[in-house]
Amino acid sequence: MNRVLLNNVDHAEMRVAPRVGAEFGDRANQLPIYPGEFEQAQRDFPILFRRDGDSIDAIVLLGLDSDENLFLGEQGWTSRYVPAIQRRGPFSIALTRDAGGGEAGEPMVHVDLDDPRVGDDAGLPLFLPHGGDAPYLQHVSAALRTIYEGTQQARAINAQLAAAGLLRDVVLEIDLGDEGGYNVPGVLAVDEGALAALPDADVVRLHRAGLLRLATMAAASLANVSRLIELKNKRRAAA
Repeated sequence: MNRVLLNNVDHAEMRVAPRVGAEFGDRANQLPIYPGEFEQAQRDFPILFRRDGDSIDAIVLLGLDSDENLFLGEQGWTSRYVPAIQRRGPFSIALTRDAGGGEAGEPMVHVDLDDPRVGDDAGLPLFLPHGGDAPYLQHVSAALRTIYEGTQQARAINAQLAAAGLLRDVVLEIDLGDEGGYNVPGVLAVDEGALAALPDADVVRLHRAGLLRLATMAAASLANVSRLIELKNKRRAAA
């Protein structure tokens, strides 16, 4: 990995191919998701939560077997939404460092020069000929902003949902009929019963903090488990 600060002088002619595939992490059956993505992600994927020590992270469930993304086809993602962690491509965001090695200033976009998508002549330009960011870089920057802001807020938000009693440990059971089924252990889901039974004061508090909306969207997203079953059965039938 060779990450460098992206700039429109050294990288004015750089092109990057927005390719997807297993080598770029697109076949993962689970991916992290951030609060700013819930509205779009809940239309396609089940949103669940996992414990990481004392913290809780949100994820989207994309497949049932290891390294299986049921939303990845031969031509790329088939879902309406692609999680920001994959939309970013070979780019990342980090704070610049001062002369003493400490972090300072605004978060800046970095690019991994060792990534095979970087420098592809058939790729998309990052900068416009007469200055300014090209549409692809704008797209990447939006994804990076979602990730950066999400990492600052997500765990605190998820902790508040848990403290309000809205997250419960579940073993997600997925029935494929004659083909058997799957259990997805070690996850948490929004408890719709607890959501409906929230005291009025908690409803107001969570609503004003924007958390009630997130919990409602995560709860609604569980209906997408049926979509996973449909896609899994189609893939098996085609095998």
